[in-house]
Amino acid sequence: QVQLVESGGGLVQAGGSLRLSCAAPGRTFINYAMGWFRQAPGKEREFVAAISRSGDYTQYLDSVKGRFTISRANAKNTVYLQMNSLNPEDTAVYHCAATVYSGRYYQSPENYDYWGQGTQITVSS
Repeated sequence: QVQLVESGGGLVQAGGSLRLSCAAPGRTFINYAMGWFRQAPGKEREFVAAISRSGDYTQYLDSVKGRFTISRANAKNTVYLQMNSLNPEDTAVYHCAATVYSGRYYQSPENYDYWGQGTQITVSS
């Protein structure tokens, strides 16, 4: 199993910024596209962002476009989610995930093979 380790969660004021990191061990990180999902209390898990294996293709949830940026540093086996202009609606547990899929559709959580433990993001107002 691929172990994904997340960090960067916490409490932030509305309008603030946070950067999440997700690190994977080993030398096969380049073989996986990476995604971020979130789940708020009482809500279904929803897709947030994804990035292809090479980093040349990204997808975003409409409500985070222009505010969130996904990136990856393959030399560090790490994917990032930079979150700016946060609002209380962004409050959720955020999970990173890995998939061998290499097409143009990354929105379905069922297409992902490995998941991180999740990190809590709380945005106060």
